[in-house]
Amino acid sequence: MNPGTPGTIGVRAILSAVSGEAAHSKVENCDLCRAARITPWYHEDDICWIAECDICEVPMVVWRFHGTEPPAEHLAHMHARLRDIALDQFGEFYIDDHMRNIPDHYHAHGRPKGGFFGHGVSRRR
Repeated sequence: MNPGTPGTIGVRAILSAVSGEAAHSKVENCDLCRAARITPWYHEDDICWIAECDICEVPMVVWRFHGTEPPAEHLAHMHARLRDIALDQFGEFYIDDHMRNIPDHYHAHGRPKGGFFGHGVSRRR
């Protein structure tokens, strides 16, 4: 069968599957993929960005790629960066990665110990 013939898998699809390229993509209509700067940003690199969550008012780390299961090394990197920021902001904190409002794009919040929102919480910064 020739590539492009119905029922065949093209070389590009095979390479994408092998390289993980398909798993590291962005989606045009996703707010987190767009990464609009609508609140203060604390950090950004090739794996993630961290900004103030516009709902919770706590630091939120967002994976640069669309999906819910980042590779273990990306997850460790993101949580380490979030720890740095949340510790600086609140002192004691916890990581909450239950994706309530945007369940199809990995993100996690650094929340103050004993709390949920950052509204009215004294900041160390």
